[in-house]
Amino acid sequence: MQAKKYSRTEFISFLGKVGLGAAIAPSFLVACGNNSTPILEDLTNDQLNKLKDFVLEHLAASDIDDLLLTNGLNYSTLLKWGDKISDEDSFGFNCDFTCFIPLDDDNPKDGLLWVNHEYINSLFVSDYDYTDINQARTIAQVDKEMYNVGGSIVRIKEIDGKWEVVQNDPHNRRITAKTEMSFNWDTPIKGASIAIGTNNNCSGGITPWKTFLTCEENYDICYGESVYEEDGSVRHIDSFYGWEKYYDYPPEHYGWVVEIDPKDGKAQKHVALGRFAHECCTLFQLEDERVVAYSGDDSNDEHLYKFISSEPNSLKDGTLYVADTENGKWISLDWETQPILQEKFTDQTEVLIRVREAAKLLGATELNRPEDIEIDPITGNVFVALTNNKGKGDFHGTILKIEETEGAYDSLTFESSVYLAGGEDNGFSCPDNLAFDLSGNLWFTTDMSGSAMNIEDGPYMPFKNNSLFVIPRFGEDEGRVVRVASAPRDAEFTGPWFAPDGKTLFLSVQHPGEQTSDLNNPTSLWPFDEDNIPKPSVVAIKGDLIEKMNQLNKIEGKV
Repeated sequence: MQAKKYSRTEFISFLGKVGLGAAIAPSFLVACGNNSTPILEDLTNDQLNKLKDFVLEHLAASDIDDLLLTNGLNYSTLLKWGDKISDEDSFGFNCDFTCFIPLDDDNPKDGLLWVNHEYINSLFVSDYDYTDINQARTIAQVDKEMYNVGGSIVRIKEIDGKWEVVQNDPHNRRITAKTEMSFNWDTPIKGASIAIGTNNNCSGGITPWKTFLTCEENYDICYGESVYEEDGSVRHIDSFYGWEKYYDYPPEHYGWVVEIDPKDGKAQKHVALGRFAHECCTLFQLEDERVVAYSGDDSNDEHLYKFISSEPNSLKDGTLYVADTENGKWISLDWETQPILQEKFTDQTEVLIRVREAAKLLGATELNRPEDIEIDPITGNVFVALTNNKGKGDFHGTILKIEETEGAYDSLTFESSVYLAGGEDNGFSCPDNLAFDLSGNLWFTTDMSGSAMNIEDGPYMPFKNNSLFVIPRFGEDEGRVVRVASAPRDAEFTGPWFAPDGKTLFLSVQHPGEQTSDLNNPTSLWPFDEDNIPKPSVVAIKGDLIEKMNQLNKIEGKV
């Protein structure tokens, strides 16, 4: 079914339009490429006419085992699972969030790419078959699994129009489940000031001081979870991987936002941002250099959070808030000012460790899997992907729009509305990662689970494989949801990130062939290399379409 076509008036009323000089993107967002150069004025009639002949070709839904692109796009595979990035290190499994920081602001074609490695499929990574009850996992297998999560820092260059890895660059390194990292907090977490490793790194963000943020999402599958009973006792829930049988690391050491210094790989976990299944961490820098950090808890009936720092460029000093979207309020999670929290928890540290419980005590709104969050560089509105909530009958998800009062990101009130609903009428299901390009067009990926896709008479059958979509802001297709890429079988696209010049889209292809039960008969063979097995990979997408999508900036003389 063709996506709904909005009129210009309808679309602008959804996305919002900015007047002269009202663009709000801070300088660090302009530099990072994902939220880049804002449009500073409305288009003139002549400029609009130059866009009228630009019509995107809608790619049909497909169940083909390949990465398909609409006309005007092409891709090259930049990194695959197992590729060497140095003499010591190789690229990890299930790549997710990507972001790129140029080594020199004057050269957007040479810099450091960060890539999350969210989780592992033990059948591929360690040759452990969790369906075989007679097979015992060995510590060597666990060590291999621990190496393949975390993230990679890789220097890349664009040479003659093609992005390439700079082999053995001193910056190239792995951050794994065994990398030591400190807690950015004065009170120890479960008796320790240092955690061992990071895992289940889903989406992320970037800071004004040019470091990477990577977010620990479904951390409980590695070391389990602690359940705090009413009588004060603590009960442990076993993990899916069973790593706690080999390494006695507290579950409370995971579920945080982690900051990585790209220059030396040093890492720290930000306790002040709370512990939950962080999908992302999206920052905005205020005029006084305080920062606001948005993050969603990617689980059914969980919440949307915002941290407002009290000191410039701090992710430690400040207050964490949780959203009441029904009443348009940000609720403080500060132990000292909330009597109901004082009755339940001993101090602020305990509140932050058990922030899900605290949020529910204070009446925060339960949401349908809040995933990626991006700030519109044109209007300043905050967009939140709510992927789905099958238990509540929401199979297709929505994109939520948050409008902070008077456009102030440190405001404690806001208005919220559904920007766009998934389903057959709009041609997509289960929105996940979001990205704005240089012209303010909204790109997003989808996250239908591999076990649910392409099931006859199932709710996801019309959409076939997961896809990449764009909603043009201007031109003949403005407001239309257009599929521009289709993922290989069982896979999803993740981590869309634009190079600073807007001419390349970096994109992860995560878990192709995820439903494989026999390595001799995988459900996918993408990316079709000599090993004849599916491999999570990062691709670089280029082409005339991306050039045209950013032609507004050429009109404005900004590219």
